[in-house]
Amino acid sequence: MRIIGAGFGRTATYSLKLALEQLGFGPCDHMFEIAERPERIYRWLDVVEGRSRDWDSLFEGYAAGVDWPTAAYWRELADHFPEAKVILTVRDPEQWFESTQKTVFKRDPLTRPLTWLAERRSPDLRAFLKVDRLSVVDGVFGGSVHDREHMISVFNEHIARVQAEIAPERLLTYEVAQGWEPLCEFLDVPVPDTPFPRKNRREEFGKESQKHVQKLIDSR
Repeated sequence: MRIIGAGFGRTATYSLKLALEQLGFGPCDHMFEIAERPERIYRWLDVVEGRSRDWDSLFEGYAAGVDWPTAAYWRELADHFPEAKVILTVRDPEQWFESTQKTVFKRDPLTRPLTWLAERRSPDLRAFLKVDRLSVVDGVFGGSVHDREHMISVFNEHIARVQAEIAPERLLTYEVAQGWEPLCEFLDVPVPDTPFPRKNRREEFGKESQKHVQKLIDSR
């Protein structure tokens, strides 16, 4: 592991994944990446249920990891991979909260029976959702993912904690809107002559997420 992403989901982590891979720091793990490789779901499930902390095996073949569940274990990963650099993606806390409510934590009662049916059909999807619930919904946010004050407090405290615990020379606090320059300077690589990738915006999330969920449903 060369790069550990400590930023919460919905801080442009998918764009960062694509940027890192373009810069040569790939493959880069991400929640969508896990959905593409069902065998990794169960490795992560072993971690979140406390059966394993075999980080070397979990990230074998990966040069980087961003988004959840990686960000939920940033401290353990930073300790285990002491040479890895840490990127903390950030954004305006209010905008971040609003984005989570429209995407990853969207309330939509019409989807509940469909999700239940899909889980019964797909053990892989059931395991994937369990990883998400245990590591993120319960593990990071204590189950209170719709409480604005609580969510923003956790978000801000997380940023402060990472900044306090990771040595400044090892850490980049980064808004993806800043583009290539600060990222490339931190990683000591040339700036590409192509546009910075902008993917998984709020309006794109539903379609992208459904694509990965459908693959999990069809995998068994």
